[in-house]
Amino acid sequence: MHELTATQQMLDIALDTARQHGARQITAIDLVLGELSDITAESVQFYFDALSPGTAAEGAALRFRRALAQVCCPGCGYTATPPLPLRDDCPRCGALVSVLGGREFQIESIELE
Repeated sequence: MHELTATQQMLDIALDTARQHGARQITAIDLVLGELSDITAESVQFYFDALSPGTAAEGAALRFRRALAQVCCPGCGYTATPPLPLRDDCPRCGALVSVLGGREFQIESIELE
């Protein structure tokens, strides 16, 4: 159900952006979706298709870019794009790693008409 809320928020941002720029139509929305995010492109598309009719976003294309997971070890400085499933320990020194990327769900750009 959180995907519904996230999609509604994304749509609201896109519609506000269109209004601010005096656009009549949103033709495409480019989204970044992290591979560690629990949001799926399929669910976002499903909810977008249900929420957008009758708005300036009706018929807009959703284009997804996958953001890879990125970790960093504060102990030894190791930084990598690790394979999944993600381990929480550094392969070099064993310390806990920090996740730097891969949890994103954000708008990258909006095409307006």
